[in-house]
Amino acid sequence: MTGKEAMDSAFLFSMSRAFCSPLAVFIQIQGCAICLILALGWACAAYVRNREIKRIKDSMRAGNSFSFLCHDITELEHSYQTNLPRVTVVMPLKGFGEHNLHNWRSQVTSLYGGPLEFLFVVDSTEDPAYYAVSSLISDFKDSIDARIVVAGLSTTCSQKIHNQLIGVEQMHKDSKYVLFLDDDARLHPGSIGALTAEMEKNPEIFIQTGYPLDLPSGSLGSYCIYEYHMPCSMGFATGGKTFFLWGGCMMMHADDFRYDRCGVVSGLRDGGYSDDMTLAALAGAHKRLITSPPVAVFPHPLSSDLSFSRYWNYLRKQTFVLESYTSKVNWIMNRALFSSHCYLSWGFVVPYLMAMTHVAVALQIYIQGHAHKETTFVSNGLLLVTCLAACTFIELFSMWNLTRIEVQLCNMLSPEAPQLSLAAYNWVLVFLAMLVDNFLYPISAFRSHFSQSINWSGIRYHLKDGKISKIERSTGPKYTDLAWKKLYGKKGAPPKTSFLGALLRSLEQWRQPKKFDG
Repeated sequence: MTGKEAMDSAFLFSMSRAFCSPLAVFIQIQGCAICLILALGWACAAYVRNREIKRIKDSMRAGNSFSFLCHDITELEHSYQTNLPRVTVVMPLKGFGEHNLHNWRSQVTSLYGGPLEFLFVVDSTEDPAYYAVSSLISDFKDSIDARIVVAGLSTTCSQKIHNQLIGVEQMHKDSKYVLFLDDDARLHPGSIGALTAEMEKNPEIFIQTGYPLDLPSGSLGSYCIYEYHMPCSMGFATGGKTFFLWGGCMMMHADDFRYDRCGVVSGLRDGGYSDDMTLAALAGAHKRLITSPPVAVFPHPLSSDLSFSRYWNYLRKQTFVLESYTSKVNWIMNRALFSSHCYLSWGFVVPYLMAMTHVAVALQIYIQGHAHKETTFVSNGLLLVTCLAACTFIELFSMWNLTRIEVQLCNMLSPEAPQLSLAAYNWVLVFLAMLVDNFLYPISAFRSHFSQSINWSGIRYHLKDGKISKIERSTGPKYTDLAWKKLYGKKGAPPKTSFLGALLRSLEQWRQPKKFDG
């Protein structure tokens, strides 16, 4: 053994001894506990989603072949459908990417039987989304009530919030509910009807929301996004009351915006950066109800060329929302969430670093033939490694099970669409993504805290006291970070590719989830 090898071996031995100290053992046991808590949360979420699958199957066996649309088949009768309330769907758009066309088609082809209008809101006619949506509306001609609204540039809030508020101003005077959708929300035929039915059943509901099921494209960055969203999915799979809110799908009472109830308009307009965080804070402050029905889970195919740098930019935007707040109480809650998330993220990663050291020392002992009496401490380290490995397996199994059930539920809710499956999920990459995402989260969170500014789709927002205080615009990037959507087009001219070409590309990419087919 060379001098350097002896020094390396001695260093590993000393580290392994240190990692068997009471504090180090506590950290490793804590890592096991985090794994088991996540597994339990996903198991509960899976139970709620699976209960809905059983309900749909039972309804089908009872003769309701349209159970994916409604619980009671009598709700499809004309007398019932004619009394359904009017709903306005507001979609703030920015740029045009590979999955947008299919997502928009899933939204406008809803089987909701009541009056329904769609407002696609862009900041200017230069946005490529303007021409793509124009062609889409033209393609459907008079079969849908849809139009484009040009909102102009925001001055006091984020561009997305500005577009949402302008859309609300333009909605039909008789609309009872307004549904905000992102362009990455791929709806099921009965989604709007299911959300509306819950609102009608319980008028006390302030906001109804849902959550996306990520379909990774194969890159580590896409798996990091999938892993980032999975812990949050627990809060949306309650089958009822929740404290979480996803801005990609929010149904609210239209009158809440007409009369600025609970300050929803002023709270968003006056310095609002994140629509869902702001509305969730207002709901908490006024003790209003947020719910998430079990059928509100939507397929979310990630960009086929999603790079790791684009994932990092997405993570930066996600951590930045904790810097915005509406009140002192909201600030305290965000600080608590910030601190706990950072602590738990590194509390999850560090035990694996310790486990690697224990394993390395055990290999050194095996290779170099150390006497057992000199290395009795290693057995304790390997026991901790075994416990961590078992807890990790349970956690991954629980995550797999929830994903499997959500895929099955999505297939049942969209029987006409190409069927999804778990075939293309790489669970080794899922595990690596768990380590990478949890390691990077605190770094991103601290950077967001000290910078107090973020570039979002070519617009830089500066915060002061939790609200937007300054907006800087430039030509910026040509594409968004996550969806790789083209942001800018030639003024006064449609995109170079035809609508038919875009449609063919979209259909081809929709087939891509053949990777997800069984």
